Amino acid sequence: MSRKAIRGTFVDFIDDPWTHVGHEQDAARFFADGLLVIEDGIITAFGAYAELSGTYRDVETIEIRDRLILPGFIDGHIHVPQTRILGAYGEQLLPWLKKWVFPEERKYRDRGYAKEGVSHFFDNLLASGTTTCQAFTTSTAVCAEEVFEEAARRNMRVITGITGIDRNAPEWFTISPGDFYTESTELIRKYHGVGRNLYAITPRFAFGASEELLDACRRLKTEHPDLWVHTHISENPAEIRGVAAMFGDCPDYLAVYEKFGLVGPKFTGGHGVWLTDDEFRRLSAAGAAVTFCAGSNLYLGSGLFRLGRATDPQHRVLMTMGTDVGGGNRFSLLNTLEEAYKVGMLNSTVLDGSIDPRQQDLAESERNKLSPYRAFYSITKGGAEALYLDQLVGSFDAGKEADFVVLDWNGGPPATAWHMSLLVEDGGPQDIATAAELLFGIMMVGDDRAVDETWVMGERAYKKASSEKASS
Repeated sequence: MSRKAIRGTFVDFIDDPWTHVGHEQDAARFFADGLLVIEDGIITAFGAYAELSGTYRDVETIEIRDRLILPGFIDGHIHVPQTRILGAYGEQLLPWLKKWVFPEERKYRDRGYAKEGVSHFFDNLLASGTTTCQAFTTSTAVCAEEVFEEAARRNMRVITGITGIDRNAPEWFTISPGDFYTESTELIRKYHGVGRNLYAITPRFAFGASEELLDACRRLKTEHPDLWVHTHISENPAEIRGVAAMFGDCPDYLAVYEKFGLVGPKFTGGHGVWLTDDEFRRLSAAGAAVTFCAGSNLYLGSGLFRLGRATDPQHRVLMTMGTDVGGGNRFSLLNTLEEAYKVGMLNSTVLDGSIDPRQQDLAESERNKLSPYRAFYSITKGGAEALYLDQLVGSFDAGKEADFVVLDWNGGPPATAWHMSLLVEDGGPQDIATAAELLFGIMMVGDDRAVDETWVMGERAYKKASSEKASS
């Protein structure tokens, strides 16, 4: 049995901050001097050091000073084979796919190319504090196999699958519905539920799917009801018009997936920029999720996700945050939070009535404001809840897997250290309010250099200073 304890300053969440308007700190849990006890990668105790240290005095204790320790970050929407095309210039979604994405993803048919790219992908995740991801691969099995194998080698939790597309793409890029079903079935048999690997039925988007391909997805979900479903929805206006023309019997984008029985718990639609109020209500009623990909939505000019609508308490939609690499131009969820904050502020300005009093909705305007509580909840406990993984990850509750990230509030450009020195004295924050101020500063002024260490299943998998990576 492997047993250890981590001593340091901890922040995690016990509830959704959007349900505590004006008292968001009530959704957080903070220990200025805390102890996290781990056995064989699983959390067995968590609390104040003064209360637990006597019980665990014989356990090896690793002390982490002048840092904030949070549950590992959860990326709800990212593309593995787009690692090498970050920063591709000047296109919106559909021409960007044709010019940059399809040619690059085709290269992942070669196992050597795929293996190298997948390794870089996971290196970047760990350096960004991300310990769990839901990811797209390609339309051939090679990439998915390499993702599952590398995730298992690093003992990381991943949800992925072969990506289905058979329309509106070059013939050399597509997969037939029959092959998609057959190859998915084999990958499910080989990888789903093995270690920390989980399988997602993954139609790329309705714009790239025939009815036959979506019916293959329906068959897979019927035969394997515990699987996830991961796709795109209502990202770009041109895409949405194309879907409406292809599926004339469906009143909106979500209805396409509903038609094939795919919308329910464990369904995630990436982006959702142009979802209607009715689609938000139906997602909420179904227990389905949407991913806010702020950086990508801005980079590709897709639009402003309506954060305040998704978090309507009457029709709350489960929500993850996603970097959407390579539509997003950073692996870091800290940068995603920065962009999400700005999107929320723009929406808030529209809704506060200062531009057009007829559009005023002060409650929705307020929900668009991404406080540090709302932000870090969304990439930890909230992300886990949206992916139906909250019994496994997302907080420091006993029984969960010991994935966590160690944040250095002075990490990043010189301005960061100067700014943070104004917020906290030596010894670190002593209350949740100061910790929240630091977290907000990290997400707005810092960058991925604020990630000092990343731990996976109770073992350190990344260390910034020495660039150490797990060797197992």
